Formats: sequence, C-alpha cells, structure tokens
Amino acid sequence: MSADKETILTIEKVIKRFPVAEGRMLTACDNVSLSLYQGETLGVVGESGCGKSTLVKLIMQLHAPTSGAICYRGKDLTRLTGERMRQSRRHIQMVFQDPSQAFNPKMKIKDILCEPLRNFKLIKDREAGKKAEELLRMVELPEEFADRYPGNMSGGQRQRIGIARALALEPEILVCDEATSALDVSVQKKIIELLVRIQREKNLSMIFICHDLALVSQISHRIAVMYLGNIVEVLAGDVLSKAKHPYTKALLQAVFPVKKKEGTVVRPLEGEIPSPLELLPGCPFQSRCSESMELCRREKPMLEELLPGHSAACHLLKLQSGKKDI
Repeated sequence: MSADKETILTIEKVIKRFPVAEGRMLTACDNVSLSLYQGETLGVVGESGCGKSTLVKLIMQLHAPTSGAICYRGKDLTRLTGERMRQSRRHIQMVFQDPSQAFNPKMKIKDILCEPLRNFKLIKDREAGKKAEELLRMVELPEEFADRYPGNMSGGQRQRIGIARALALEPEILVCDEATSALDVSVQKKIIELLVRIQREKNLSMIFICHDLALVSQISHRIAVMYLGNIVEVLAGDVLSKAKHPYTKALLQAVFPVKKKEGTVVRPLEGEIPSPLELLPGCPFQSRCSESMELCRREKPMLEELLPGHSAACHLLKLQSGKKDI
C-alpha cells in the first residue's frame, strides 16, 4: 500500500491489561502501534491467545485501553463517551466469527438488516423492505430471503447476512474477526471474493483477523503478525516469501501444504506461548526461538523498518543489517 494513501485509523502505543486473581495483571496487548489506510486490507495473524481478539475489541470500543490512543481520522476514540461514542460506532462495523450466534433467531432477515438503520433513525418502517432487498442484492442473495429466519439458511448465507448488516450503515472501516473460520473451505473462498468485490466498489478499509497465513496473504495489502500481545512483524505483499522474523517463519514452516513437494519439511512450532501473567524481560519470543541470544533475554526489540513497507522487532535482523552493535 502506497505511503501517500490517506491514513484512516491509527493505533498508537496501545496497552491493555486485565486484573486477575491475587492482584496480578494479564497483559493482552503490549505497546501495539498500527495504521490503516483508506481502501486497504490490513491482515492480523497469530496463534490463539496472541491478543488478536482483544485488539479487535479495543478498536470496536468494547474495551478501553489501559494506555495509548486509537484515532479515527485524527479523533481519539478512547476519549469519547455517551452519545459521541455511540455515533462514532457508525464508522467502524464488525463481521463476527460465528454467523449462527450473531443474530436473534426470532427476527426475520429484513429486520436484522435494518436494525442498525433504525437504531440511528436513518430509515422509516415503510422503507425497510426495499432497503433489505438492496442489501441482499449487494451480498448476492435472493431478495425473497428478506422474509426468512436465520435458522432457515446455511452458514455461508448467514455470513453474507452478517456482512450486509455490517455495511448497512455505510461504514468506512469493516473489521472481520475470524469471519471465515467457521465455514467450509469452498464457502470461505466465495466469502473472500465477495469481500474483495465490495471493498473495491466502496473503497472500504478492512481489518482482517485470521490465524491462516495463506488465506490472509491472499486478501491483505499488508499483514501484521502478533505474538504474546506484541506486533513482531509488519510486511506488505506476499508473506510466504518475504517473512523475516523467526516467529513468522516458524508459523509458515508449521503449515501442511495442500500438495506436498519432494523435500518439503513441516516443522511444528515447539513449545507453548508463555503466560501473559509472567512476562519475561527481553524479546517475547525468546523461549521458543532457536536463534535466541543474550541480548534477546536482556532487551526487548522494538518494531523498526527493515525495508520500505516492511518492519520487524528482532535483534538478530538488526544485527544482520548492521543497525546495532553489541
């Protein structure tokens, strides 16, 4: 994504800690900084427990950060309260992971689609049927689905309804939290194609949360890799060939290829993610990295640019590029 693109969302040094038993604190997001450009898809990947869902909830204002700022078009969303916060939510909408749990099963599809518009008094009751049909056409579903109930639809159809409902308010940012993980692979492909088409037509900005590196590489302009609440690498283009951070490489090596070539070796990522309750000084990946050195255990690496559009937080990479002496 070109550097001259307009920045629409900025996450600045966000930390989120949760109090737990015995007065301890759980660090879910640790000094996260990211930007999102107009019309861009930013993928966020990482293992379960890395902080992806917490980051989403912070962006959606479902959690307040412990410190840091989340700015939409220069306005810090974390400082908004009451009606100003409610109105700001029109600009950032979300598609949830499980479409079977995302709707009231007793509501008809036309009421589900028009509920956000009614909440903001943007539609009259007599206009609801026509608007529902328009939203159904946008996600390539028949207009007669407006009188169905969620239970009468497949998982892929329900997820299309979820996308239509999220876009009803015409937001500038769409957040997809594992929006395809509950679907069959063939259905995933169709949903991804739908999202790409809608994004192109509406010049949407998207944040695509996923644990599938291959999938997120297909849809994203840039990819941010999270580990233990930290952004360890941000890269543009094909993550499969450009990854530099040891964690990103380890994730790629742990994936089983669809068609295994001779000489291909699948290496599972050894060890468990350390507890966010007991963070060690230094690099968060040190206990699972085969190239860890003394500096990694002593000093936490900061996210720094390696090449234009490619940043990583790794002492080894900075040493290789001659940026740091020890």
